Amino acid sequence: MLKKIIIFLLLIIPLSTWGQYTAPYTKAEEKAAAKWAKKNAPWKKGFTKGKPGVVNIADFKRQYELDQGQWDALFSWLQNTNLNILKAGKYPIPGTSMTASVQDDENKPLPIRRSESHRKKIDFQFVVTGTEGFVLLNHNDPETKPNCEYDTKKDVIHYNFDPEQAWQFATQAPRFNIFFPEDWHVAKVETRKKDQHFRVIVIKVDYKE
Repeated sequence: MLKKIIIFLLLIIPLSTWGQYTAPYTKAEEKAAAKWAKKNAPWKKGFTKGKPGVVNIADFKRQYELDQGQWDALFSWLQNTNLNILKAGKYPIPGTSMTASVQDDENKPLPIRRSESHRKKIDFQFVVTGTEGFVLLNHNDPETKPNCEYDTKKDVIHYNFDPEQAWQFATQAPRFNIFFPEDWHVAKVETRKKDQHFRVIVIKVDYKE
């Protein structure tokens, strides 16, 4: 059975004694990020449609401060758009190079889903209705290895991994997860819910070095 890990109240993806599932930061950086996320939550700016799910807050703080404009535009578009009535498809976010992909989909068993990570883009995934299943891969497990070359055009790399060493979790609407380059993930994974259908908004955000 896939390992389960408690999400801290500060919504930082946890590091455990048996695995690493995200980019590590120092205690001081994590503390500063937690304070940033709590004190007036600068990224919100009136966004009320959903809450963070699984997010490396230190990564989020760094990326938000490097390009506040694109994040503000993203949350503004989500807040001011009726996400339930949009037809499935792609929608440009005004004033940016970002596109929102509206997807009505169904969770499937993990073996038929593909793992991935990205170097140039951040995967922002907002579950609008239903529950979507996700998996994060354990960086410390020797079986977690790339199974292909990095595709520069598609900005993606895929992995082999041991499911027993992965962390599986379900995100129930309305919540968003953010997958940064060190968050090697699998989306649309079967959950324990009776209904496996969901609507998700996927937005590729520029990753800033």
